[in-house]
Amino acid sequence: MKFGIIVFPGSNCDRDMMHALRDDLKQETVMLWHKDRDLSMFSTDDCIVLPGGFSYGDYLRCGAVARFSPMMEQVIDFANRGGKVLGVCNGFQILCEAGLLPGVLLQNDHQKFTCKNVYIKSDNKENRIGWKVGEKALKIPVAHGEGRYYADAATLKAMNENNQIVFKYCNENGEVHINSNPNGAVNNIAGICNEGRNVFGMMPHPERACSDPLHNIDGRDILLALANGN
Repeated sequence: MKFGIIVFPGSNCDRDMMHALRDDLKQETVMLWHKDRDLSMFSTDDCIVLPGGFSYGDYLRCGAVARFSPMMEQVIDFANRGGKVLGVCNGFQILCEAGLLPGVLLQNDHQKFTCKNVYIKSDNKENRIGWKVGEKALKIPVAHGEGRYYADAATLKAMNENNQIVFKYCNENGEVHINSNPNGAVNNIAGICNEGRNVFGMMPHPERACSDPLHNIDGRDILLALANGN
């Protein structure tokens, strides 16, 4: 699989993602500028990654400006043709703004930026990432001020019925509880996918938990599950 990482003005996790995929996971990786319009080098078996950061300064609303970048036009077309897309943190926000994922990311309920390790788990064996990761609790860093996932009751019902909830915040024992929720996300939701199970978004940063010197490689499980999914 080949990974393309989009670089927006204000991205600050694009190089982290590159090193995680290229150096730690030994995946072919290509950096893509936000003003480019060419994804012809990628097949629908490949994956486009929207990294974390503060695209366009997040001066309007997180992801709202990046959603209209030239490259996002191509990403939307790529996703609609079945290509894999992963959005992490700000990338998740952009995917929601672009309508590729349901719901929105709101300001954290405590109205503070949160930066720490959290635990997440997948109890969903019916999507490309969840069934390969398994049900163990993974320690993954978060770093966001607007990471509170929200969707209305009807949307949440449809997402649950279609197995679109990929990750939930939990404690180190894998117990999903409000005390393990770092931002007030509805139903402890940390990551979701679309109905077609080819577009994924999550607030925690798996690329920051892939390197041996960091003494945490739980993020590898997530990125390898995406790379090896079918």
